[in-house]
Amino acid sequence: MTAFDWGGALVPYPADVAEAYRTSGEWSELPTGRRFHDAALADPDRPALITADGTLTYRELDERTDQIAAAFGARGLAPRDPVIFQVTNRLATVLAWYGCLKAGLIPVATLAQHRMHEIGHIGPKVGAVAHIVETGLSFDLVGFARDVAAQQPAMAHLFTVGERAEGVDRIEELGVDIDPADARAFVESVEAGIASEDVAVFQLSGGTTGVPKVIPRIHAEYWNNALFYARALDWSADSLVGHLIPVIHNAGISCALHAAHSVGATLVLANPDHVAAFALMSDAGVTDLLIGHGHYRAVQSPEFEPLLATVRHTVLSGAKVSADLFARVDDGGRRWAGQMFGMSEGMFMVSTLDSPARFRSSTVGWAIAPSDEIRILEPGRETELADGEVGELCCRGPYTIRGYFDAAEHNASAFTSDGFYRTGDLAAVRRDADGRPNLSIEGRIKDLINRGGEKVNAEEVEVLLMRHPGIAAAAVVAMPDARLGEKVCAFVVAGEGASELSMTQVQGHMDGLGVAKFKWPERLVWVAELPKTNVGKINKKSLRADVAALLESEGAQS
Repeated sequence: MTAFDWGGALVPYPADVAEAYRTSGEWSELPTGRRFHDAALADPDRPALITADGTLTYRELDERTDQIAAAFGARGLAPRDPVIFQVTNRLATVLAWYGCLKAGLIPVATLAQHRMHEIGHIGPKVGAVAHIVETGLSFDLVGFARDVAAQQPAMAHLFTVGERAEGVDRIEELGVDIDPADARAFVESVEAGIASEDVAVFQLSGGTTGVPKVIPRIHAEYWNNALFYARALDWSADSLVGHLIPVIHNAGISCALHAAHSVGATLVLANPDHVAAFALMSDAGVTDLLIGHGHYRAVQSPEFEPLLATVRHTVLSGAKVSADLFARVDDGGRRWAGQMFGMSEGMFMVSTLDSPARFRSSTVGWAIAPSDEIRILEPGRETELADGEVGELCCRGPYTIRGYFDAAEHNASAFTSDGFYRTGDLAAVRRDADGRPNLSIEGRIKDLINRGGEKVNAEEVEVLLMRHPGIAAAAVVAMPDARLGEKVCAFVVAGEGASELSMTQVQGHMDGLGVAKFKWPERLVWVAELPKTNVGKINKKSLRADVAALLESEGAQS
């Protein structure tokens, strides 16, 4: 069956490469929803999902998502229709996710924090026709979705998770009146029309210029990406996988939802509030856990203590790991700790189980699929560097995209001439005593701020700030933060004759532009002019040093 070509917006894998991945078994011919159904048939009475909202067995999750898929179809949604998700970690989020996949719909993994600046670009780009939002949050996403639909008439369908909203279908109740056998027949009819190289999911990049780029993940590889991750950590049906990072992120899908279900394990899905999350996980007896650097400090809290009795594997991700943190979750015996490094574009690294502790604490391990390829190149060139030399991490493999969606100009610089993705991260290969490679992340070329796992593009925020008439120039850099890793610090120059704006005024400006709150500056430093390098560019190295000096001075005064 031939995949839909999206009018040339989708960059396909070369035919010979695709065939090689199929031959190796790294690609599958089955649709992603079918992969979950097969997992459910293997052990239908085992718990598939534990949340604060309730627990579902594999049978229950499979049947309910069949019904939801059929209900989507009954409401006029058709295969390949993109659906924007703006939800948090709830039981109904998982229902909506698998329901979309089984109906042949394409989840678009945006964030609950995204606003018109982001959604207004992404929706039309992918041709989204539906919006799934969460109710009961501090921001009225239902009202927001209606505003989006007013500007984008194609977004004609609205669904909610959480509390009821007047006149809107609620995922928790969707399709409950459909006979399970009829729902299964509907899903199978949809799956018969899905090609393995059809788009399964649209994920989003962290954004290096402007709003996030759209990342197409296809059925052939997306479930297997998660399966390789689960196998690397020796997960099985007896594993209870704890997750508190946003699940609709690629890491949430590939390292938690799909990964757990690919091996018949139980996913314990919590929200980021670590007190409630650790209590839920402790009660469930979680054995395997992913901790993003936004929760590194929480691991040292008393609330984490009960988990030490059951957790056997802890994977740390997003920032350098301190000796104290590593020792907290790795006792050299029953409790093992390692690191993970991944990206929505595809490539995943994770520490190997038998790697020495000193490598697991200082590197992110190695790639998880046999055909994954890694090169360290001289930045901006295609010259490969030797082991130990720091250069740009570039990768290619069965689950790494060959191009962003509808982004031909950007793709020309984002990939090498032979199809390796340029990550923008600086890295080096370090080999252990047996000669096995491990990857050490040494920084990044791209000017991104990693705020608790959310990537903030400095250039994007600068452009938005300068849309205020009172700001003549702006330069944004990362400000170290003990809890989130980094925050957004803006050095700003007032417009001629203008007075310095307050933080409240700047926040109001960003809010008025419809910008996600995690991108708003959290510190303003007003300066007469921005420092320049000897070639006239803004000297961000100097600004980062200024931030460090400010924080040091404030620490000394406290």
